[in-house]
Amino acid sequence: MVIDKGRMSVVDLARMTGVSEVTIRQDLNLLEKQSFLRRTHGFAVPIDSEDVETRMMNNFAIKNELAAFAATLVSPGETVFIENGSSNALLARVLAAQPDVTIITVSSYIAHLLKEMPAEVILLGGIYQKKSESMVGPLTRQFIQQVHFSKAFIGIDGWRPATGFTSRDMMRADVVNAVLEKSCEAIVLSDSTKFGVVHPYPLTPSQKFSRVITDDALSEDNRSQLEQAGVSVNIVPRP
Repeated sequence: MVIDKGRMSVVDLARMTGVSEVTIRQDLNLLEKQSFLRRTHGFAVPIDSEDVETRMMNNFAIKNELAAFAATLVSPGETVFIENGSSNALLARVLAAQPDVTIITVSSYIAHLLKEMPAEVILLGGIYQKKSESMVGPLTRQFIQQVHFSKAFIGIDGWRPATGFTSRDMMRADVVNAVLEKSCEAIVLSDSTKFGVVHPYPLTPSQKFSRVITDDALSEDNRSQLEQAGVSVNIVPRP
């Protein structure tokens, strides 16, 4: 509930669960020690985390719908690149059920998620970024140059018309830019909360991206500006 709502008061949690506020405070203290959430005065709030599983739980239902739609764009026998991120992890799980799809990724989290599934998985090497469970750095760039794929599914942290797509992490932005140098269809898979937000590290100009898949909370202005930049926009209704 804390992740889904963005913030929950001790009073509301006690009422919803039918236990005392003292019990709720004790439970929240324990959850904070286990790094599931953060306490503020009278409230519990989500941790701003790079952990993929933590991020996946935020807006999980719509991310699942976005992943299901994105999977319909992949044909049998195709090789695709799937970058790091919670929506991309859900997409990888859908695609990996198909034995004739090959998934290339820099995410060790995604590779581990698919270990029991029939799809071929290629995990590219590099410097292991522990928080995001992703490979980054010059070795990863070199590995990207050695493989070929028809589509690349990219996660973003922000987009504004003036800045284009941006990332909060310089090393991961460098990996994405290496992917965008390839001849492939680059597809952004992201819920609408990332649009209107800006982060420090730019991704290659918007013209390199072919398509955005997002939910119906995207503003009409943002949709129009994306389309003016030559990016197709697919809107998936929120469940």
